[in-house]
Amino acid sequence: MRKLVFIILLTLASISTWGQKADLRKGNREFRKGEYGEADISYRKGLLKDTSSVAARYNLANNLYRQENYDEAAKMLDGIENPDASACFNRGDVAIAKEDWKTAVDSFKECLLQDPGDLEAKENYIYARNKLMEQQQQQQNQDQNQDQQDQNKDQDQDQNQNQDQQKDQNQDQQQQQQQQEISPQQAQQLLQAIQEKEKQTQEKVDKEKAAVLKSRQKEKNW
Repeated sequence: MRKLVFIILLTLASISTWGQKADLRKGNREFRKGEYGEADISYRKGLLKDTSSVAARYNLANNLYRQENYDEAAKMLDGIENPDASACFNRGDVAIAKEDWKTAVDSFKECLLQDPGDLEAKENYIYARNKLMEQQQQQQNQDQNQDQQDQNKDQDQDQNQNQDQQKDQNQDQQQQQQQQEISPQQAQQLLQAIQEKEKQTQEKVDKEKAAVLKSRQKEKNW
């Protein structure tokens, strides 16, 4: 983050309460010494005394950024109402660190609207915009690849289903052919069985006829 020391010193003039001003001054001294843990406590004390304080949020966000706590830094900067160009710049810096390219582009764009002559903001805006375009292209390629994979999967499923159906049909045809195809030996056995059945039937019919004739003869004799 840039312009940190100068902006911190300037924003202290806007502190309304003496207690908060003392906390922020103490935090600034600790920040310059690289005592970020102690500075974090001092800035948070000042923020508790005035939750709407732009200076407290801005300085705490800078301190969190130095500790690579980018998520908390972003929350602090997002809580600033009507952020100035420097706050927008720092928010863009945090977004770059998080690789949140959309937020970075929006933040540097807002910074440039307020300060069109900021060359560093222009460079960062172009950088973030290019990264965003790359990200969108990669996402588009991934979506296309996923769609192709899904399409191939559906085609494979359809093909497997068709193969299963064809397999079932082949099995049915084989069974039908087996039923239709009878060997000569089987045909001979079947013929003999039919003939034996006919013989048995004929013998039964003859016996029934004989019984009837015998019955009539007895009736006649009687």
